[in-house]
Amino acid sequence: MSTLPKRRILVTSALPYANGAIHLGHLVEYIQTDIWVRFQKMRGHECWYACADDTHGTPIMLRAEKEGITPEQLIARVWHEHKRDFDGFLIGFDHYGSTNSEETRLHAHAIYARLKAAGLIEVRAIEQFFDPVKQMFLPDRFIKGECPKCHAKDQYGDACEVCGAAYQPTDLIEPYSAVSGAKPVRKRSDHFFFRLSDPQLAEFLRDWTRPPHVQAEAANKLKEWLDAGLTDWDISRDAPYFGFEIPDAPGKYFYVWLDAPIGYLGSFQALAEREGLDFDAYWDATRAAAEGTEVYHFIGKDILYFHALFWPAMLRYAGLRTPTGVFCHGFLTVNGQKMSKSRGTFITAESYLRHLNPEWLRYYFAAKLTPTLEDIDLNFDDFVARVNSDLIGKFVNIASRAAGFIHKRFDGRLGDLPPHDTPLPAMQAAAEAIAAYYEAREYGKAVREIMNLADLANQYVDQYKPWEMAKQPGQEAKLHQVCTVAINAFRLLTLYLKPVLPRLATQVEAFLNIPPLAWADSGQLLTEHLIQPYQHLMTRVDPKAVDAMLADNRDSLMPPPAPVRHGEHQQHGVVTKSAEPTPPPSSAKGLINIDEFGRIDLRVARIVEAEHVAGADKLLKLTLDLGGERRTVFAGIKSTYTPESLVGRLTVMVANLTPRKMKFGVSEGMVLAASDERGGPFLLTPDSGAEPGMRIK
Repeated sequence: MSTLPKRRILVTSALPYANGAIHLGHLVEYIQTDIWVRFQKMRGHECWYACADDTHGTPIMLRAEKEGITPEQLIARVWHEHKRDFDGFLIGFDHYGSTNSEETRLHAHAIYARLKAAGLIEVRAIEQFFDPVKQMFLPDRFIKGECPKCHAKDQYGDACEVCGAAYQPTDLIEPYSAVSGAKPVRKRSDHFFFRLSDPQLAEFLRDWTRPPHVQAEAANKLKEWLDAGLTDWDISRDAPYFGFEIPDAPGKYFYVWLDAPIGYLGSFQALAEREGLDFDAYWDATRAAAEGTEVYHFIGKDILYFHALFWPAMLRYAGLRTPTGVFCHGFLTVNGQKMSKSRGTFITAESYLRHLNPEWLRYYFAAKLTPTLEDIDLNFDDFVARVNSDLIGKFVNIASRAAGFIHKRFDGRLGDLPPHDTPLPAMQAAAEAIAAYYEAREYGKAVREIMNLADLANQYVDQYKPWEMAKQPGQEAKLHQVCTVAINAFRLLTLYLKPVLPRLATQVEAFLNIPPLAWADSGQLLTEHLIQPYQHLMTRVDPKAVDAMLADNRDSLMPPPAPVRHGEHQQHGVVTKSAEPTPPPSSAKGLINIDEFGRIDLRVARIVEAEHVAGADKLLKLTLDLGGERRTVFAGIKSTYTPESLVGRLTVMVANLTPRKMKFGVSEGMVLAASDERGGPFLLTPDSGAEPGMRIK
């Protein structure tokens, strides 16, 4: 096999936002990237994989505030959760950091200063919505109201999820703050803009946004955006904001999307300092061109605009190198549909790992992945069938069929190989074709080719039937050869699958008593070699484990409400204790089906006003905000709460209860509370991140 020139490569994946758990949709990208990196390392190249948590922005600040902790405490906790999940799926980062680092801050300041010196930063006064309660300017996604096009209620400030129309937040009808529920006011502020509309940038980007920098599909989409004309990019936000303050601009902060990709530089800077690498050889434009270093970004198609327009423009005019390639991928669907919390298919990495082997998913994704922007589907019936057929029936089965004879008959030592009539030459000859598939991110083709080779190996074993040969006198030498061929075939298959199944490959290396497999080892075969006793390497997927995982996600993501318990009954406003137990329906033994449950419209609500009710001993009058819609509810919670303690808090209400006319007024729903002999009633409160109007499922 020819010796390859050694490449120097830096690879990144998109930075996960530190405001939620890693789920299987995320893992499409990280598994795809990890396979490519592991392959490059097996080829002998110097390949580094750097990533980080994306930690800045208004959502982080608000979530930390709701949890009563600092943003720094929040992002530190989420970092450990993310790293735990990535480790669980064998994602081999060389460095996994945070954008809230000194390295990233210094690079953000330097890039900003260079862009400013180049005349590409401009300050303009703009008018924005301002929350008078929270005393903060509102990002588009924190403003809701009625769509100006189709008049759908509760739409975000940048686009309508019903009709798809895009607009400015100021176009919304009856806008309100999704943070406090208050009506926002318009207020002017100076903002900093990156002049993406500058003709020199457009000329550069038209040239850069073509293959091989991006895929052909991505290039077509980028051309549409370029033809429509690029607008200047607002790169600043006003205090209060969690992020890096802009130099010489007190109270102004870099927008999270400016410093997030700069996190690639910050993370690699930390890696370079730890490993003694030359940072400038990878990122300085002149040095990178002279030394031939490569930089690749793996991203989802939803962030193509940022990575293929903003990012290369920032780098180019800051004197830094642009990416060698931006590899864009599609989304994940589950059983042919978008991931769904109600169906239990919005699956977190943590819940998968509780039930299933991570290498099963790595293999299944690899078998589906292509270098295009096409979405991939995780079909669980297919998942079970493919993993059991390919990994157990075709691959691992080869070792289990031969290793026992090697130990029982030949003291654990492989013999020699027959001179012809084996699948080994064809399996060795496939190494370069499989390598080309991995290099081009044609993982599906690589897996198909490897499984074709597994079929050849199994056909060879089936032809000679070592289990029968072992019973026949005078066949010892041939049995030794056949089993030696089978073990060598298993070793080659392991080598080819190692980027996909790194943990299993490590187990096989220990079983075969060999050093870590490199790609060049495909040219070698094992003879007269001592192997270790065979131990079971992988189990079959049990469909019951898949069902249990899906049930876990349904349970964790759809906690069942408890508006009624045996011995309680409903009144408008609250659940109260009944004098006599209410028997459950005899036909259903107290159970309801999902359709019956679905008739109850449970909504998150914010209490915006609370007051005493004249002449009522138990009732408080609550005014609830359901995300723009106001409701009045009379609740029997006066014994537990004062009106002033309730204003501003979130609770849960039944929104489709028939209004009830009471002597104090009309009650337009019911809030949920818990009580028994130990005390109460105590209002139910949603978890952090919930917003008024969200439906509870």
